[in-house]
Amino acid sequence: MENQTNSKSIILNYGLIFGGGSIFIALIKYASGYQYQQEWYSGLAGLILMIVAIILGIKQFKNVNNGFISFGQSLKVGLGVTMIGVAITVVYYLLFMNVIEPDFLNNTIETQKTVWIEQFGFTDEQVEQAEQRTRDYFHLSLFGGMLIINLFLGFVISAITGAIMQKKNEDTF
Repeated sequence: MENQTNSKSIILNYGLIFGGGSIFIALIKYASGYQYQQEWYSGLAGLILMIVAIILGIKQFKNVNNGFISFGQSLKVGLGVTMIGVAITVVYYLLFMNVIEPDFLNNTIETQKTVWIEQFGFTDEQVEQAEQRTRDYFHLSLFGGMLIINLFLGFVISAITGAIMQKKNEDTF
């Protein structure tokens, strides 16, 4: 039972770090006026944050359990950290889009229209169709995509970390 309590508190702590750090990155983008752009460095910062939170969570779980951790426990901790972090980030983005920046969807579409025309050569009709699809599926694609991508990355990071850090207690089966 002590093992279960340790994993819950570790997952929660490092999930809060991951989610809080993700919000911090988003706030920096907002304060600097880049909330409508997809630049590589904020994505890289988020990925590094995720890697660090998962590795430190797994490492702490191993330390609390006398240096022992199984591959499955590593996956559990890593994916738990990921889920908590993503849940916090989703709540932030819901608040951001509905309270802080209620015109976020409209402004995002206006920014994207330029890309559709200049980079992809869309016609006016194609732009209208793309705009309507974006309005219809924006929240689903944003939050669904965020969840799927982060869970996949969290799984990969946890699996690699678990394979490296695993050390089974010989007294257990």
